[in-house]
Amino acid sequence: MIRIQVIDDEPSILHAVKRLLRKEDWEVDTYDDPQQALQALTEAPYNLILCDLHMPRLDGITYLQFARQRQPDAMRLLFSGRGDRGSLVQAINNAQVQRFISKPWDDYELLETLRNALHVQHLQAEQHRLLMQIQQQQQQLNSHHHTLLEMQRQHPQLFQLKLGEDGSILLYEEA
Repeated sequence: MIRIQVIDDEPSILHAVKRLLRKEDWEVDTYDDPQQALQALTEAPYNLILCDLHMPRLDGITYLQFARQRQPDAMRLLFSGRGDRGSLVQAINNAQVQRFISKPWDDYELLETLRNALHVQHLQAEQHRLLMQIQQQQQQLNSHHHTLLEMQRQHPQLFQLKLGEDGSILLYEEA
């Protein structure tokens, strides 16, 4: 199940986002208090976090920095009605925000942005899983290689081929 966290100090924004996302098969948790949202990060894993840039108690960049520490695999998106270039650069550099969404947003664009971010998150998780699988297989190969070298050392005759004049492998020597 996809789980999304949305943080904004305006309840009307939270209702609008929740209404827009209700047709998706996603669990959406909304918070108008960043402190409650931070607490929720310790209680449940999120695939995506969408946060307002300007909030009275805690700005969105700082919130997403905390979120990055607690849930580094969650995609982080920022939205705001007023965003300056410096804030965007800070959000990208410090909180590794994947995307900035302007308010008011186009519903189709917001949905596609969230779907794309979730797809990227899925691909990153799959990449990580495959990397772990490759590392495990490499360890197994190294172990088998070591065993093979040890067998070669102890029983060199098992690894020597006897070839006939025509290049065929001889299983026994002809008299």
